[in-house]
Amino acid sequence: MAGVSQPTVSRALRDSPLVNAETRKRIKAIAQQLNYQVDKNASNLRTQHAGTLALLLFEDADCDESQINPFFHAMLASITRACGARGFDLLVSFQQMTRDWHADYEDAKKADGLILLGYGDYEAYRQKLDQLVAQGTHFVRWGAVQADQPGVSIGSDNASGGEQATRHLIAQGRQRIAFLGDASPHYPEFEARHRGYQRALKAAKLACSKRLRVDALSSEADGIAAAQELLRRGEPFDAIFAASDLIALGAMQALAERGLRVPEDVAVAGFDDIPMARLAQPALTTVQQDTRGAGAVLVSTLIDLIERRPAQSRELDTRLVVRRSCGGAGAS
Repeated sequence: MAGVSQPTVSRALRDSPLVNAETRKRIKAIAQQLNYQVDKNASNLRTQHAGTLALLLFEDADCDESQINPFFHAMLASITRACGARGFDLLVSFQQMTRDWHADYEDAKKADGLILLGYGDYEAYRQKLDQLVAQGTHFVRWGAVQADQPGVSIGSDNASGGEQATRHLIAQGRQRIAFLGDASPHYPEFEARHRGYQRALKAAKLACSKRLRVDALSSEADGIAAAQELLRRGEPFDAIFAASDLIALGAMQALAERGLRVPEDVAVAGFDDIPMARLAQPALTTVQQDTRGAGAVLVSTLIDLIERRPAQSRELDTRLVVRRSCGGAGAS
């Protein structure tokens, strides 16, 4: 009906640039008229592609569903939408870091490539990234962008976000600002947020005291424990910048138990803008990560790698969302 060869029809239905736009449009109209659908399984056999991407979401061995960081839920929704828009199925698998998750996804043709989300201790995780590179696996991860990293990473501009939050606290008149979060090479995103915090303090000529820094991982329980340790030290502070919203929410609970008011006695800011941040009492000032944009960039970058096009690591912009926990006007 189209008056062209079968390969031309095949290319047109795949939106190949080898077929001009007018011919593609005509062939698609005929396919719609005939109610023709591409047999995805047959197409995948021919191209040796699964037509599927795998999202591996890492969790602790003792983690239950209620303890998964809500930030990852937003990322999952974004990645799912982006896969659908590009015609890929998404296989979602929860993994524990200690298992051999890196061994067989692409080799067994379960997926054409991997998206890695939520890795925990980067120093332990890096060895498996090196192995993925060595075996030629197509993968992209959500995380800190570093000069010597294995593979391609997409992440937020964490240092800029940390600087924005700390500058805002300083603008509210706070001068003794504590940092809660493990700012070490084991957690490079937290380390970058701490670097932004330090930059803001230095620009304002404020001291950066080691006694106002307490290590914490990203959970409310860790936030409670970190704030309690900060209070035990007896070092005066009038604000807290937490490396995640969950840490910040835990810190706010610990402050309330000690009879301290937020923001009157201690202003608090977090990082991520999870749904609980705006529902907290008071609502939490936080640094918003671009989860919608992140899903699209992760998927498009991975497809570029699969199709052997150049792909580069990239940092996405962050935005400060001001709410009542810092004494701001309560925007959004």
